[in-house]
Amino acid sequence: MAFSFRIDRRSGVPSYVQIVQQVQQALRLGLLQPGDRLPTARAVVEATALNPNTVLKAYRELESQGLVESRRRHGTFVTGTLGASSADSPWRAELADVAARARAAGLERDDLAALFTDVLEDLYPSKEPDVVSPQA
Repeated sequence: MAFSFRIDRRSGVPSYVQIVQQVQQALRLGLLQPGDRLPTARAVVEATALNPNTVLKAYRELESQGLVESRRRHGTFVTGTLGASSADSPWRAELADVAARARAAGLERDDLAALFTDVLEDLYPSKEPDVVSPQA
């Protein structure tokens, strides 16, 4: 199966960040493995109508994270891994069930995402606070 990117121009998330996040997610789910080749920048540009510099910026970011390696005239290859879950994990089925029940109850995708993010923040607090308190 060839890996491809989906760019949501309405999300407010920069396109290069979406590419980085999609590669990271694919690595966490085991959809990409070390040795796999990412689509060429040209192929991504043709499929998504992004500026070539945007794609190259994403690939450079992935390279700086140690997740991919660009090989001149050969392409960009996965060299790192993330996480320990997989696309066929029983957790995926359980989360799919929760999402289906939420949808049936009338929750929109963004509502469920906000709730899940809130739960994750409670269970996995960040090391540094993201909120700046106003000075008195």
